[in-house]
Amino acid sequence: MPIPNEIPTQNLCRSLMEAAQSFKTLSPFLLSPIRSKKLCSFVSSKVSVRLSHATSNFSSDELPCTSSSTSKSELKPGLYLVSTPIGNLEDITLRALRVLKSADVILSEDTRHSSKLLHHYNIKTPLVSYHKFNEREREAYILKRLHEGEIVALISDAGTPGISDPGTQLVKACASENIVVTPIPGPSALVTALSASGLPTNEFTFVGFLPKRTSLRRERLQISSKEAATQIFYVPPHGIHEFLKEASTIFGDSRSCVIAREITKIHEEFWRGTLEEANKHFAGLQPKGEITLLIEGKTDFDEDTPSEAHLEQELTKLISGGHCLSSAVKLVSEATSAKKKDVYALALRLFGNRSGS
Repeated sequence: MPIPNEIPTQNLCRSLMEAAQSFKTLSPFLLSPIRSKKLCSFVSSKVSVRLSHATSNFSSDELPCTSSSTSKSELKPGLYLVSTPIGNLEDITLRALRVLKSADVILSEDTRHSSKLLHHYNIKTPLVSYHKFNEREREAYILKRLHEGEIVALISDAGTPGISDPGTQLVKACASENIVVTPIPGPSALVTALSASGLPTNEFTFVGFLPKRTSLRRERLQISSKEAATQIFYVPPHGIHEFLKEASTIFGDSRSCVIAREITKIHEEFWRGTLEEANKHFAGLQPKGEITLLIEGKTDFDEDTPSEAHLEQELTKLISGGHCLSSAVKLVSEATSAKKKDVYALALRLFGNRSGS
């Protein structure tokens, strides 16, 4: 609770006088006008002293960011990882605002984007660009300022620095040089989406953005498809169709998923259904805004070996989609409990030797 800068001591004195006059039955203890004036003077001085003492007893985290008592001396030198809103500017914390105002410099992924946030909250701390293309180049410069005792704040375009955003390498460098790193918690798209998804939250795996190379991307999806934990991905809007097609093939059409889009913004959307339904729903759509996509974990670990008809269907789908025979066999055997040699024998019988195609 914020402490007022001034206490209306005249009102306090008036209240004391009125209280004394109303208790006439306690006449031996009533205050004379002279004593009342002395009491008012005494209370005024004591309130001032107490207020000053009370303010000094508050930790820097408990003081409001707009307080005139805020100063850089309240923060220890070091690197501060400051979480910023993922869409709604009201989601920033008071502590984050105080750190941003008190810092000597703010490292920003996109200075033009971050300046909007700082302008909204009247923060005039200088910005320095820090992104994946210059983070190694900037490292020595930043470490020098930190060793000189400065307060350096790091923010990303949205969410928590270092989580699918620049910051990990700088934190590692600071830790190796015994520079204090302080996290300022706040918004994070993955936790926000998970909390409202309706999928199990007791165990989850955050995968983030998948690799761009097809082979590496499918390899990562294969690993995720076998885990019991809820899987969380970041998907760029232009990649949603490709992602859903590959996920359906590897996870299976019946696996439940949640597609969270424009979280905390005006057009926030949580779409829920199976991967097969998602493919149909988004086939003719081109969603905008960053997407957090969650897929339920594997639950059928004790299932029997899939039927030959099911394996044939999966192989046919992959071969028709352009996969060579060996690639199709590998994907089907990894996505099911069938042995690879059995799947390969079936594939040879159905399609002949197409391993080189």
